[in-house]
Amino acid sequence: MEQLIALSKEAIFVIIIASMPAIAASLIVGILVALFSATTQIQEQTLSFAPKMIAVYLALIAFAAPLGKMILEFSRSCFLNFTLLP
Repeated sequence: MEQLIALSKEAIFVIIIASMPAIAASLIVGILVALFSATTQIQEQTLSFAPKMIAVYLALIAFAAPLGKMILEFSRSCFLNFTLLP
């Protein structure tokens, strides 16, 4: 039971870390677009969609290698440490 709890905690940590670059990029671009929209008084709702999408894609491309390595190491540890419960 303790092994399952530890594995669940580690899985949630990996998910949070893996999603952080995309969320941070979207947040930063969203704030910048909101500031631009407020200063220019452009009230277009679709203005923020394309820059956010591009920023998220660029963040995922930039962090693909380290995040992939982290996910691969987590998967490998799951399979190596897997034991059948009695």
